[in-house]
Amino acid sequence: MPCSALLLNGTVGAGKTSVAEKVGDLLSEAGVPNAVIDVDWLCQSWPSPAGDRFNQAMALRNLRSVARNYLDAGAVRIVLAGVLETRAERNRYQQALEIPLLVCRLRVDLARVRSRLAQRHRGDEAALDWYLDRAGELETILEAARTEDFTVGVGDLSITLAAGEVIRAAGWEATTLRPQSE
Repeated sequence: MPCSALLLNGTVGAGKTSVAEKVGDLLSEAGVPNAVIDVDWLCQSWPSPAGDRFNQAMALRNLRSVARNYLDAGAVRIVLAGVLETRAERNRYQQALEIPLLVCRLRVDLARVRSRLAQRHRGDEAALDWYLDRAGELETILEAARTEDFTVGVGDLSITLAAGEVIRAAGWEATTLRPQSE
């Protein structure tokens, strides 16, 4: 089975990490060697360099190494949760991964996103305000950038159903249904 990667893109609160984890679970249950990477963890250092607000250069350096380690260990599917704001960023991710990359944008209406964020950041008003502002800003950026290959509306879906839809839309369904002995 040829190796490939899938990045779940979307605004903050869209469910990227939760859906990515469930995609990984479903692939594992089907016997498909995989790895799930939350890109946010790959850039967690301080301070970010000037001109690199979200420390994307560090995320890409780490992604190159981490993805290669997973591939060398036998993973054939790399599932990423992250944000791609431009086509240039998408190209840099593709170069870092060195395997084919699909991008799925998770769509959720902003009212639902705001509700999720309010629950997630209850008791931390400063963080909530930042994420609420970022949700609208990022939605506008993603709508204009169109970095995705396909979209999946996940607003009313459970995490499991959303992950199944993502797998189908990516064309990975046949690989997940193939018996392990093939």
